[in-house]
Amino acid sequence: MIRARSSLDLISHSPEQTREIGARLGRKLRRGDLVLLHGDLGAGKTTFAQGIGRGLVVRDVVQSPTFALVHEHDAEIAGEPGRLYHLDLYRLDGESDLTSIGFDDYVLPEDGVSLIEWPCHAGGRLPDRYLLVRLEHLDQEKRRLVIESVPAESAAAWLADLRRELAGGDERRPAR
Repeated sequence: MIRARSSLDLISHSPEQTREIGARLGRKLRRGDLVLLHGDLGAGKTTFAQGIGRGLVVRDVVQSPTFALVHEHDAEIAGEPGRLYHLDLYRLDGESDLTSIGFDDYVLPEDGVSLIEWPCHAGGRLPDRYLLVRLEHLDQEKRRLVIESVPAESAAAWLADLRRELAGGDERRPAR
């Protein structure tokens, strides 16, 4: 994967704080955005995805689509009806598996936002523009989250805005 220069490095101290960071990011997403969630098992990818769902006003439960592979949710994107496409590629093995789930139809969707867990299983089929969220398990509830824009300039302005928002007056804010 490409390493971006524009990034936001955070520490979350609880699952709820991880969801709140995801919700704030979710409120900034627009149609056609792609968010990749990278991290080991138990790193908090699904918890972060639940936050993105909250930010996109998804009314049903956002859970890992490990066995279903894809979950689709009604959402609100910038105040307009849209879709959240949540993919989990953990169980996939190669190009034919990606083709069988219609992978290319979910990447950069015109009617919504796509969220992909385990993007390393997509090989070379990822587009050139996305947000990469790296999650790292630090202890029982503590996680490190690094949000990167690829290419760096594609979301640099709103990453800076998100950084300012998260550093605002909330005593429970994530550490930078």
